[in-house]
Amino acid sequence: MPGPLHILWRDEHLVAVYKPAGWLVHRTGLDAGETRFVLQTLRDQLGQRVYPVHRLDKGTCGVLVMALHSDAARALGLAFEQQRTHKRYIALVRGWLPEHADVHHPLRPDDAPPDAPVQDAHTRFRCLARLELNACFDARHPTTRASLVEAVPTTGRRHQIRRHLKHLAHPILGDATHGKGPLNRWWAEQLGQTRLWLHAQSLTVPHPATGAPLELACDWNALQAHVPDAADWLRLQQQWAWHYLGS
Repeated sequence: MPGPLHILWRDEHLVAVYKPAGWLVHRTGLDAGETRFVLQTLRDQLGQRVYPVHRLDKGTCGVLVMALHSDAARALGLAFEQQRTHKRYIALVRGWLPEHADVHHPLRPDDAPPDAPVQDAHTRFRCLARLELNACFDARHPTTRASLVEAVPTTGRRHQIRRHLKHLAHPILGDATHGKGPLNRWWAEQLGQTRLWLHAQSLTVPHPATGAPLELACDWNALQAHVPDAADWLRLQQQWAWHYLGS
């Protein structure tokens, strides 16, 4: 059975947990073989019903919020629907992303027919650090490059960050759907693991009872003893000589 989830915040209205990579938020027929679900694990862990109000992809780790009663679920659900939340993600991507990129690129839902209307989608990107390895993945280039990137989506389309980074030709490493298989496998060998390198670093929501902003964040240094994902991200940054922009 999966172990307990690490709780970042809890009161009588909501609970925030660190969702590990590889966990689904709830059961789905699309991944019938999976056995790790945040909703069911957290319900058993707390001994009470919990209500999902947003989602993270299976491969994404980081901050996930659940409501603890129906009124809180309605309030939080409305806040997400009306885009009164602020999300910040960290991604490891192919190549050197520009210092800043503002992407307005409409997206059609993944499972929609080709003639379905597109939806507005906007993400702000900032390059945090760059890496150049003296190792050759592509014979056309003597080195291999990667970037650590901050992503702030202002709309909530499915796979929005992943698809917008693909649009910029800087897909997230480990993204089997929107990235490049050979490159993902090469990086998996360098990093010693296969995973999607996308992390929900922080989330600010209006508290369902007071309306005051509640900022929920992950500190990798504080969490590394509790969640393997945090240690993975720290090792990633310590393994090579990154150049941090602005430093």
